[in-house]
Amino acid sequence: MIDSIQFIDYVNFIKDALVNNGVSDYWANLINVIVVVSIIALVTYFFDRILRRIIIKAFKVFSVKTTTTFDDFLVKSKFSRYIAHIIPLIFLKEIIPSILKDFPFLYKGFDDVISIYAIILFVKIVRSFLRSTQRYLRTKERYKDKPLESYIQVVMIFLWGLAIIFIVYQLTGRDILSFATLGAASAVILLIFKDTILGFVASIQVSVNDIVRIGDWIVYTKFGADGTVTDINLASVRVQNWDNTFTTIPTYSLISDSFQNWRGMEESGGRRIKRAVLIKQSSIKFLTKEEIEDLKKIDLVTEYLESKYNEITAYNNKIGTDKSVLINGRNLTNFGVFRQYLDTYLEQNSSVSKEMFSMVRQLAPTSQGIPLEIYCFSSNKQWAKYEGIMADIFDHVIAAIPYFDLEVFEEPTGKDLQSFVKQIKK
Repeated sequence: MIDSIQFIDYVNFIKDALVNNGVSDYWANLINVIVVVSIIALVTYFFDRILRRIIIKAFKVFSVKTTTTFDDFLVKSKFSRYIAHIIPLIFLKEIIPSILKDFPFLYKGFDDVISIYAIILFVKIVRSFLRSTQRYLRTKERYKDKPLESYIQVVMIFLWGLAIIFIVYQLTGRDILSFATLGAASAVILLIFKDTILGFVASIQVSVNDIVRIGDWIVYTKFGADGTVTDINLASVRVQNWDNTFTTIPTYSLISDSFQNWRGMEESGGRRIKRAVLIKQSSIKFLTKEEIEDLKKIDLVTEYLESKYNEITAYNNKIGTDKSVLINGRNLTNFGVFRQYLDTYLEQNSSVSKEMFSMVRQLAPTSQGIPLEIYCFSSNKQWAKYEGIMADIFDHVIAAIPYFDLEVFEEPTGKDLQSFVKQIKK
């Protein structure tokens, strides 16, 4: 603590000199205070700058030598800079009363300013510490996808609320809670902080119910979002779309509207492939014995055709069906054999997940043909790899169709119409 009596003796030399030169005691005292306060302000300013450099430098050296990265984040969030302001603030808090004791109004003003600055400095120190904690936890695998910023914002809102209460009390001497009981004040608070309150409730539900995590791929058509969640806070969720644009979604919309989260796919054993080709209905037919023998040359259906042909032949002989007409009895079709071929092809494809469901199915006929759908899961879930696997599968499917005397349906093009007209003219 500073000895106020000795300090006053030191700082009153200007007052004594002015009084000795005939200046009134009041004006001599006022001029003395102005000069002394100005000198102290300059000394405090330079002392603060020097101390700040020393503490920041020492903190950086300390953070480099330690193995933990937490102190590195403290340096980045200016924690040491805020800490350096504490000692000059204490110095002013101790020395100002002894200087301004004869000027209560000035003393009250300086005391209020210093106290308010101390409150704000405390909030900034806590905020810096919380931000450092958030960034440090982001380096931990366990907390990478957690909405830490939402929690920090809740703490900061509460802390700023307390700071406002203390500041009002410092300025007026009245507790702000006495005003908060008024209905009008409550209505204003609810109106101003409506989005914050909704966001706060939504953040809790998002976190507790694990609806969205940082790093999730979500599709939110209403807001045009299709990409990865990069940030979750009280007010909004930030999504980086695949075209590298950003979309901001109100946090409370995540619990009030419907959206698609692809996390389940990313955590599963594969990514779904569900696509169909349209087969021309007129190209589907029964297979003759000769055609079956030709198809046996295709390795993936050889075993199937041999067993199935023997089974069908035995059945037809048993019931004595007349096979001079192909439709009689049981028969194989080129479409059915092709489906079996694709089933075997998917089973042997190393890019298709064997732990997940797989099938080739025929959908309801349409005016454009019969959809033949492949439903399976690629073992690689990375987008580019997934698209490559799906393209390879359907390249093979389309190329294999003619081997079974099937045709893919296509809308007629200008070239098709020209060829048709030429044939008519001939």
